[in-house]
Amino acid sequence: MSGRHAFITGGGSGIGLAAARALASAGVKLTLVGRSIDKVRAAAEEFDDAQAVACDVTDELSVKSAFNEARDRYGSVDILINNAGQAPSAPFRKTDLAFWNNVLAVNLTGAFLCTHAALPDMTEAKWGRIVNVGSVCSLKGYAYVTAYCASKHGLLGLTRALAHETAKSGVTVNCVCPGYVDTPIITESVDRITAKTALNEAEAHASLIQFNPMGRIITAEEVAAAIAYLCSDLAAATNGAALPITGGEI
Repeated sequence: MSGRHAFITGGGSGIGLAAARALASAGVKLTLVGRSIDKVRAAAEEFDDAQAVACDVTDELSVKSAFNEARDRYGSVDILINNAGQAPSAPFRKTDLAFWNNVLAVNLTGAFLCTHAALPDMTEAKWGRIVNVGSVCSLKGYAYVTAYCASKHGLLGLTRALAHETAKSGVTVNCVCPGYVDTPIITESVDRITAKTALNEAEAHASLIQFNPMGRIITAEEVAAAIAYLCSDLAAATNGAALPITGGEI
């Protein structure tokens, strides 16, 4: 992958930053994007060949501008990691339209817009890798996260459908589906649970991993290793896959 150019959304922390590290070790040039330019700029400083670009993935003009800025420095985009996302929770009866639309805009429409922007580069080069960061919620349902589950199921549907369209063009489209990962989202989830229930922090944390047969949180580096593999030439025949990283839950 040396010399390839990767565009990573949500690249300032968590899975996005771990994926950046894994790809950088293979010689990939990085464009790290996020709504907070300060966060992605701090992340980019870690690497020899990386730039930070501000981008709101829910806004088409912002996405187009970010891709233009990415190309100005590193040329065409070879690898797209659709990692930007959010995981708010609410009972379905308290999930109003604004809440629903916001979750789908970030988790699903953002991936759609970025893929639309990246795909022409890849088809012209006859080589490309798109990895969507889904979730165990792409594969099963959970209570209190209907909007999140819908968005992640939709992301997997997008993955599988687009994989058929790009299969003969040298472009693969895959989805990693981790369980709870050690990222800031875990801290936010624990805080919400302790605020809304009688559970303490340890009990709230345990409730998040109760379905993982290994009884632990997945590391961002484990997910990043799977992403790096899917971006490699060795994964050329892996297309339309949903790769669970769940400790055996799926």
